[in-house]
Formats: sequence, C-alpha cells, structure tokens
Amino acid sequence: MKTPLFAVLMVPAFLLYQGYGVVSSAKEPQGVRKAILAGTWYPANPDNLRRIIVGYLSKADADIPEGTLKAVIVPHAGYPYSGQVAAYAYRVLQKAPSFKRVVLIGPSHRVPFRGISANLQSGYETPLGSVPVDLASAERLIQADDNIRWIPQAHAREHCLEIQLPFLQTVLEDFQIVPLLMGQQDMETCRSLAQTLIQVLGNAEDTLFLASTDLSHFHSDAEARTLDTVFIEHVRTFDPEALSRALAKGSCEACGGGAAVATMLAARQTGANRSAVLHYANSGDVTGDHRQVVGYVSAALLRSR
Repeated sequence: MKTPLFAVLMVPAFLLYQGYGVVSSAKEPQGVRKAILAGTWYPANPDNLRRIIVGYLSKADADIPEGTLKAVIVPHAGYPYSGQVAAYAYRVLQKAPSFKRVVLIGPSHRVPFRGISANLQSGYETPLGSVPVDLASAERLIQADDNIRWIPQAHAREHCLEIQLPFLQTVLEDFQIVPLLMGQQDMETCRSLAQTLIQVLGNAEDTLFLASTDLSHFHSDAEARTLDTVFIEHVRTFDPEALSRALAKGSCEACGGGAAVATMLAARQTGANRSAVLHYANSGDVTGDHRQVVGYVSAALLRSR
C-alpha cells in the first residue's frame, strides 16, 4: 500500500522558491484558527482522539531521561504514521514540571516567504478545545526582530503546528503557545531566531521549545535509514552547527531541519547540555511499504541536574 499524501509532508515551499518575494503581512489578530486536520490526520471525535493519544502514550515505554526538560523534537505526519513516535517525546513532557508556554517552531510547507512568521491569531481550535496564543510574546518577537512578521497566509493551511496540539492538550494544563513558521531555514536565520527567543522570553523555566519536523522523504527504507542516521547522530551529540551543515550538504534531510537547529540553539542558551533520542521509525514500519518512506524521530533536550 502506498503511503497517502495526507500522512506525510510535502517538500517545504522555501526549497522550491529560491527567488521568491515577500508575502504581504499584517499585524492585526484575526480570531481563532479553526482545526484543518481533524477527521483526516487525526480523529475529529474528542473521545476517540483522547483514547488514541492515551494509547500512544501508554505504549511509549522507553525510560524517562534524567535532567530538566527544555525542548523536544517531534514529527508531524498523520497520527497513524507518526503518532506513536511523537508519543515518546510527549510522555517525557507529561512527566516534566508543568509548562505554561510552548514555543512551536516548524517549516512553512505551502507559502514561500522570507524570514519567520509569528501567528497573531488569538488561539487554535482542536476537537479537544481551544489553545490560546501568547499574543504578548508573539508581538514582542515581531517588535524585536525585523525577520519576524505576521503572515496570515502561511498559517492558514499549515499542518506542522496544529498536529502537535492535541498531544499538548493531553499532557499539559493551562498553557499558551507561540506559533512560529520558518520561511527560511539557513543557519543565519536559525541563529537569529534563537537569539531573539532568548532576548524576548529569557530563560523561563515554564517555557518549552518544540521543533516540528519529519526526516527524509520518499526514499527506500535502506536509503532513508542512512540519511536519518546522520540527522539523529547530530541530535544525539547535541551539535546544531553540524546538523545545519549536514542538511545544507544533503547528507541528511528534514523538512523542518531549521526548526530543529533553532530549537537546539535556543535550548542550549537556556542551559540544555544533553539530548536523548527517544524513538525512530518510518512510514514503512506502519504501512509495510518500504519502497518510499518518510522518517520520524522524537528527542528531548535537557539540562543535566
């Protein structure tokens, strides 16, 4: 069975448009963002959705890594494909102290633009309820960095952040999000974003950084595992600079590679000094079709006690 397109990620728009112009932007909040994935990428029925997520969490049986959790790296395909992999990171989050703010960083798959877009909508709806956006923090990021703007078109149909929310709603209580999409994922943009995040948000113990990314796309199982091993090793050794270089050279692939790099850089500035790769799989492990697969990994970035 060939993997359905809805379950995996398209090549990011910024890779397809090298000479794009700036997409028009506005700074006015535009109400609550409605769920666009419910009923396809994850269940629309809240009871079914909770049951599936709790089931994933119960099967994520790896040891909880020691240290203070600062960030996670999670996949963003449809739940039947990457939900179990993501659950390993969310189980770690479930066991961590309560976070009140989650900075979500992912790639823009459909809308090309320069820099980064911070969503200024007031919240995101899912079948489990509405998640409020930390508008004050999002606005401060925009004011602090000319590279960060509010580009409504980028967020309207983007899946990589919404797919995380039902998991977050299951493992956290009373939290806000700062949704960020990267139109460019080069090292300069990653460094700038990390520095601005620390400048604006500081080293708050109640803030979690979350990178949303899948790994290699549409290679054979053997080819995918070779590419994905390179990505995973740079995460394991907590080396965002080496990861960025490997992505630029093509020795590994990740649609949200820049999101992972920026998250690692920001987490390091908040004291994270080690990482734990929690689980790896690819779509072939679910579908049984190993001809063209998509890779998924979950990881935690921690500060040693």
